[in-house]
Amino acid sequence: MLAIGKFQTSAHRRYVIRTMAFMIPYVLVNVGAIFGAFDDIRTPVAAWILALVVSAPVVGQIWATLALMAESDEFVRALVARQFIVASGVAMALFSVWGFGESYAHAPHLPGWLIYPLFWAVFGVVSPFIRSTR
Repeated sequence: MLAIGKFQTSAHRRYVIRTMAFMIPYVLVNVGAIFGAFDDIRTPVAAWILALVVSAPVVGQIWATLALMAESDEFVRALVARQFIVASGVAMALFSVWGFGESYAHAPHLPGWLIYPLFWAVFGVVSPFIRSTR
């Protein structure tokens, strides 16, 4: 979906631009967090503001994908929608299994934000197998 080439549609070009616009700040904030830029946050309000700042590009990326679907032709819209739905279902199922493993089998805790990278990992795995809208 991020392929850049001469056969790319205007909807795909806008998707790539939107993706970069959202993911560059996301990476920068998270790299800052890794290197301790936010370790001195003491108040709950500041911590929630940071959580919202980090979450905003995630929401933006989901919007960019939905906008790609809305701006594409019928085939691409249906194909990406199907890939998105299957990836969402598989990611939620995997995360639910792990959550119940935490509750009942003493599996180690995983933070909830991991559903986002899990979704995109699953999307990348299932997309090559979903090449039809049927």
